[in-house]
Amino acid sequence: MSAEKLHVHRYGPTEPARLLLVHGLTGHGRRWKTLAEQHLPEVAVLAPDLLGHGRSSWAAPWTLDANVEALAALLDGPTVVAGHSFGGAVALNLAAAHPDLVSKLVLLDPAVELDGEWMREIADAMLASPDYPDRAEARAEKANGSWGEVAPEELDRDLDEHLVELAGGRYGWRISI
Repeated sequence: MSAEKLHVHRYGPTEPARLLLVHGLTGHGRRWKTLAEQHLPEVAVLAPDLLGHGRSSWAAPWTLDANVEALAALLDGPTVVAGHSFGGAVALNLAAAHPDLVSKLVLLDPAVELDGEWMREIADAMLASPDYPDRAEARAEKANGSWGEVAPEELDRDLDEHLVELAGGRYGWRISI
C-alpha cells in the first residue's frame, strides 16, 4: 500500500514529521488542526485521512493492515504516533508491525479488545448513516449531539471538510467504509 492513496494534512515546519496523528473511525485528518496549530506550532505534524475517509482513496481494502502499511509509507524514521479510537488501534498495529518507525505511542481511548457484536452494531449504524436535506440539518444534529460542547467555529470547520453534497442534492459525510 503506498502513501499516494492517503490525503495528508500537514502542520508546522516543513521538516520530516515528528508527530503522526491518526483519527477515529468517523473522522478525518483535519480534525487535528486546532491541536497542531494552536498547541504544537513548532512540531512537524502529519494528520492523514485514513483509507475510506475524507479525501483519501475510497477504494477497498480499508483494513487495519492496509491502513498500517499506508501510514508506514509516510514515515522516514522514528516518529511519535498518536491515535484516537479506531486510530488508536491503527497506531498500535503500526507500532507492532514497524517498531523502527514509532519512537513513542500515544493512545487516546483506543478501540482495542472490544466486543465483536457491539462493534457490528456500531458499524451497521454507521453504514445506515443518514443523509440530510441541507447543511443546517447536519449541523444541528451534530451540535445537539456528541459535538454539543465543541466551539461553533470548530464544528463549522469540520462540516466544511467532511460534509459533501450527494447525488440528488442531499448531504452526507465524506466517508466510505
